[in-house]
Amino acid sequence: MTAIKFGLTLWLTASALGASLVDCHDPHIIQQDDWFYVFSTGRRHILNTVRSQDLVNWEPTPDIFKAVPQWITKEIPRCRNLWAPDIHLINGRYCLYYSASTFGSQRSFIGLATNKTLDPNRPDYQWNDEGMVIESDKSKDFNAIDAGIITDKDGHVWMVWGSYWGGIKLTELNPKTGKLLSETPKIYSIARREAGTTAIEGAYLIYRNGFYYLWVSFDACCRGIRSTYNIRVGRSKEITGPYTDKNGKSMMDGGGTLILKTEGRWIGPGHNSVLAVSKQDYLVYHTYDAENFGRPILQIRPIEWDKDAWPTAGPILDKPVNPNTR
Repeated sequence: MTAIKFGLTLWLTASALGASLVDCHDPHIIQQDDWFYVFSTGRRHILNTVRSQDLVNWEPTPDIFKAVPQWITKEIPRCRNLWAPDIHLINGRYCLYYSASTFGSQRSFIGLATNKTLDPNRPDYQWNDEGMVIESDKSKDFNAIDAGIITDKDGHVWMVWGSYWGGIKLTELNPKTGKLLSETPKIYSIARREAGTTAIEGAYLIYRNGFYYLWVSFDACCRGIRSTYNIRVGRSKEITGPYTDKNGKSMMDGGGTLILKTEGRWIGPGHNSVLAVSKQDYLVYHTYDAENFGRPILQIRPIEWDKDAWPTAGPILDKPVNPNTR
């Protein structure tokens, strides 16, 4: 393992819109003690990280990486930052899964960094890069980016991932290492688009009241106000599927109930994670601000659940969340 040094840099814009002005792509959120931490695709940094106590007012946290790890640049020399991290607590370690690639390429890696704590004020705060989890190239039917980690109802740890090509994949992880169970793990296909487009990515799984919910993003990201991203969801009684949408259509046949799409100023919402707390769940995602040159920003909405246990997105969160009632 290689210890990663860090440095603190400020990059947030203060505003009454709070979370709406955090520069962000592909946010994944986690709570430790009284803090919420968001990890996202590197833009001004190799990876971006912020934290908040109320989900509206955010502050930067130390850089995880000073540079892209050498094991990555050896294989992908043009890799300048890391993408689409996911953070998950596994066996007492905070496991940060990150993606390395170049735009439009199938030569990609998912790597792993670990820490005992997310609080930079703790004496045991230290990120360690533990290298590759999985890779892809033209010989594979998937792209190894956009990891999403879940612990299932029986305590097993799984990773969902994928972008374009063969769609969304799922495999079980070794909870002791945070990596694959073996060199030849069983890989499940759980979602893809219908013939004519392969635009599906940003998968994320949660378990709630007897169902596994698979969240994905359809269509095009990263084009500013020309982005067409939209958030979809399906569910299954079993983590390995089959996942179907509200109308019963399989997510292996392009199914996915629409949760959020372009609305006025907010363009192409997508690549979400979910914050599940005792009294309220929240949808955490990026969107593009048409009134601010198409800038990608962090946005959060409460999730509302209907009588049939299907989610919908509530209004944009613009007031601090009281930590005593969340």
